[in-house]
Amino acid sequence: MKMRKIGQSDLLVSEICLGSMTWGSQNTQQEGFDQIDRAKEVGINFIDTAEMYPVNPVKKETAGDTETIIGNYVADRGGREDWIIASKIAGGGNINEDGIHAHNFEARLDETLKRLRTDYVDLFQLHWPNRGSYAFRQNWKFDPSKQPSKAEIEDNMRGVLEVMGEVQKKGKVREFGTSNESAWGMAQWLRLATEMGAPRMQSIQNEYSLMYRLYDVDLSELAVHEDITLLAYSTLAAGLLTDKYKGGTVVPKGSRMDLNGNLGGRVTDRAWPAVAAYVELAQKHGLDPATMAVAWTMTRPFDVMPIIGATSVEQLEKSLDAAELTLSEDLLKEIEVVHRAHPLPF
Repeated sequence: MKMRKIGQSDLLVSEICLGSMTWGSQNTQQEGFDQIDRAKEVGINFIDTAEMYPVNPVKKETAGDTETIIGNYVADRGGREDWIIASKIAGGGNINEDGIHAHNFEARLDETLKRLRTDYVDLFQLHWPNRGSYAFRQNWKFDPSKQPSKAEIEDNMRGVLEVMGEVQKKGKVREFGTSNESAWGMAQWLRLATEMGAPRMQSIQNEYSLMYRLYDVDLSELAVHEDITLLAYSTLAAGLLTDKYKGGTVVPKGSRMDLNGNLGGRVTDRAWPAVAAYVELAQKHGLDPATMAVAWTMTRPFDVMPIIGATSVEQLEKSLDAAELTLSEDLLKEIEVVHRAHPLPF
């Protein structure tokens, strides 16, 4: 497994990150342990979680259970120093209805540390901005006129950045990042951090896959020039790119589509032809479609690390295989042909 650094930080991580959002809902603690064990065997040292996990569904009463599972693993197995653990503080409109502010930042961080049974988190991310975002299909009706004023947004950011500096000095957090953020938002975090001498955002965790490529333009340009790493989630388009749903004709019991219906707006009439085209392409080249999808994210002309997730070790293996796969130039050209024929299908 290749190792690389996040942003301008000294965090040395495996080029593939292990996601954990199903541990505690679709997966038991033991199944989570099994996935971590297998990831470690192939050289992964990077785990991503969040205070709102598990999902499918998100519930206030289960929020934090995934962090607890990871904390139990480290307490049971030892070797905390062997892992780079990333977590996230929830934004407004979810389990944290108050949003992310200077007055609640450290307290929520402390709860995360308690559940993870550790003194520090390596990468602490803002799950989404208080002002809202165009993530999770909100791009189709995005309306920035409903956001707070620029002065209010900046005042909030300054307050959070100040507390970020304080908890970093206390040794509670090594580095920081954002999630579901926009190019403008990330630019403001970077600008204000420079002005204040505060910690910079080293990464951005946004959705990115063969079927969802909003990051390809403004955000990727910002990332290249500002040394920001994309931690790409939903690299398999919530399972669509595995072809397990067979064009919507098969819905395995306990799968995300069984639990969530339209997969957060990803199931559309245009999605199925796109999935079929990518699956056909993978089969043409003798590849598993899931392996191809994850491997493709690591070919992009900007710094990106895929976050892989699964509900079984068997599913995990297909994504892990991407670490050893080099996609041919011919295949990459064919992928672009499919992309042009099926742009942003959800």
